[in-house]
Amino acid sequence: MTTLSYALTDSATMLRRQLRHMLRYPSLTLQLAGMPIVFLLLFVYVFGGTLGDGLGGPSGGRAAYVNYVTPGILLMTVAGAATGTAISVAMDMTEGVIARFRTMAIARVSVLTGHVVGSMIQTMLSMCIVTGVALLVGFRPTADPVEWLAAIGVLAMITFALTWLSVAFGMVSKTVEAASNLPMPLVFLPFLGSGFVPTDSLPAGLRWFAEYQPFTPFIETVRGLLMGTPIGNSAALTVAWSVGIGLVGYLWARKLFNRDPTTP
Repeated sequence: MTTLSYALTDSATMLRRQLRHMLRYPSLTLQLAGMPIVFLLLFVYVFGGTLGDGLGGPSGGRAAYVNYVTPGILLMTVAGAATGTAISVAMDMTEGVIARFRTMAIARVSVLTGHVVGSMIQTMLSMCIVTGVALLVGFRPTADPVEWLAAIGVLAMITFALTWLSVAFGMVSKTVEAASNLPMPLVFLPFLGSGFVPTDSLPAGLRWFAEYQPFTPFIETVRGLLMGTPIGNSAALTVAWSVGIGLVGYLWARKLFNRDPTTP
């Protein structure tokens, strides 16, 4: 077998390990979807009538707002899943699992790849649950099959990038508690972007931050694909941010994994 074949075989083994964890503890996937669903119901049924009227256009109210807010909720799901990934990696680090893997005759890349691919599958399942609830409460996307595939591809690309970053967060953390806190800012970025209200309605300083942080183009790209709204340069920015975040996360995680375990 070639080196690539060994790496693929070992990565598949590590992925099976992650999938068995998912099957053994399905509540974890439900928990990842739980918080976004709570926010979806809260904003749609408590604030949706008023906020929807403020969106303008021929229609308004709760029906308009659920269409506006759902893409932001989907990105919140991705950000929330990053916290779960960081915790999972930190648990392997603090319990000595990663240390044992380092001593085994397996491809080193497979350990991290198993976490990343497993977390991506779990995140995509969580987004399916959130999308199903959104459809039940009135979400009515206008996307055709090609646009749906494009939206899924964009969400998968963003998930891949943030997952690598969260793996690095989990490896750099000394405790599981610290790992749970490091990705938390990601969960709040959809609130500070165009996830819940248009950026034009924000104060000047906050509007500047919202327009230049990564989650705003993420949300606008997904919203444009699903709802037919203008995308502009958001798609290009989404690709650029995803590549940058994913590359930083991968290189950081690889450096942390390959360092001497005796080094503080």
